Amino acid sequence: MIQPTILVVDDDFFFRRLLDDILAEQGSYRVETASSGEEALERVARGGIDVLLTDMVMPGICGLELLKRLRMIDAAPEVVFITGNATVESAIQALKDGARDYLIKPCDPEQLRRVIRNCLDQRRLLAENFLLRDQLRLYQKGQQLAAKLDLDRLMELTLNSLAQEMAPATRSFACLIKQGQILQIFNGCGLNEEQAQALSHALAPRLAQIDKGELLDATTLELTDTSIPARQTLWLFPLKSSGEMQALLALLNPLDGAFPERFPRETLIFLGEQAALGFNNACQYEDTKELVYSDDLTGLYNHRYLHIALEQEIRRSERYDLEFSVAFIDLDQLKQVNDRHGHLAGSSVLRQVGSLLRDCVRDADLLFRYGGDEFTALLVETDRRGAKVVAERIRKSIEEYTFSLGGELTCRLTATIGYATYPVNARSKQELIDLADRAMYQGKASRNTICSAADLRSP
Repeated sequence: MIQPTILVVDDDFFFRRLLDDILAEQGSYRVETASSGEEALERVARGGIDVLLTDMVMPGICGLELLKRLRMIDAAPEVVFITGNATVESAIQALKDGARDYLIKPCDPEQLRRVIRNCLDQRRLLAENFLLRDQLRLYQKGQQLAAKLDLDRLMELTLNSLAQEMAPATRSFACLIKQGQILQIFNGCGLNEEQAQALSHALAPRLAQIDKGELLDATTLELTDTSIPARQTLWLFPLKSSGEMQALLALLNPLDGAFPERFPRETLIFLGEQAALGFNNACQYEDTKELVYSDDLTGLYNHRYLHIALEQEIRRSERYDLEFSVAFIDLDQLKQVNDRHGHLAGSSVLRQVGSLLRDCVRDADLLFRYGGDEFTALLVETDRRGAKVVAERIRKSIEEYTFSLGGELTCRLTATIGYATYPVNARSKQELIDLADRAMYQGKASRNTICSAADLRSP
């Protein structure tokens, strides 16, 4: 067990020696001495002092000034004044400024030992309370991470929580991974998107070997065309779902130096494990949400998600002054396929149409099975001219495709497409849907054609 250390501060050698003898008598304490306030401050700055006994009046830094300066030091010792120049006012001021007790020279040795014991007991209790508070803080923070279902918010909160346990200005990022490929980067702090991407891709070949809470020499990473100053050490924590690594948390040392000497390894691992629970829950939630908003037959989004996506795109359009378009696609005479060959053949055609549509739009565009044999395409940042090009591409692809009905049976189909553009043709979600739908129905009069909301005849 480590003995408590007591620092005796007095400009009088006789009293320094006397107090040293009294306290060292039982062998319960380590006693050190200092002859001035300046010397005492230097010793306290090195750490390890539990109780400081000081005279009130000393040359240079007096006892009260010493007390005030000690209050600005982390983990400062308990302070007891022991002086022959006491007044009621000075005693009250010392206690107000944070002194633990006040003794008059010459003091009774047993009284001095009792005061020291009380100081050490109080210090031990405060340390235990601090530890409990710190554990409670970590537990509450961990609970927040484990309960997050929104993936973006979980990553942001996790990176912030990890960085708070480290030295100031610790840099951080995270990335989503699928089959060893980096899918998405989450910036924490201190790194721009380009730097985070460079580090993520440099780590990609090592992903399979990364253990939780691993420290990696960051200077060994080969970066391409990107400079990251003061790159020294990375702390890495993999996040898994269904037994596979699907994300990686990373902390990089601050610009102005290395990670702290007292590295909070256990704390970081605890938070990482709580984030892993949240990540697994978030992945399951995302999978469930995907099922709720997906069409079982084609794998496209369904009409429920169309309304959500349109509301989001309208907000984005208004914020950035963008246009986007919606196309309604109706298969011509699919009923004849169902009547002649059965609904299984019709379902096969619908799945093939879903695949065709994916090939006709960009990755940023969204596709929906609106219901029955109707499909919808949300074309982001696409004006009327662009929507016309995409609509014609879809119409032509369906017209030229030979659909398999099973075995050697095949068929040919056509589609009629109506489209409308926000905010040129409509100023609300429902108006946009109605106009695209009306344009499609107007085109049904001739079939295998495209029709713009701008071409609608007056009712």
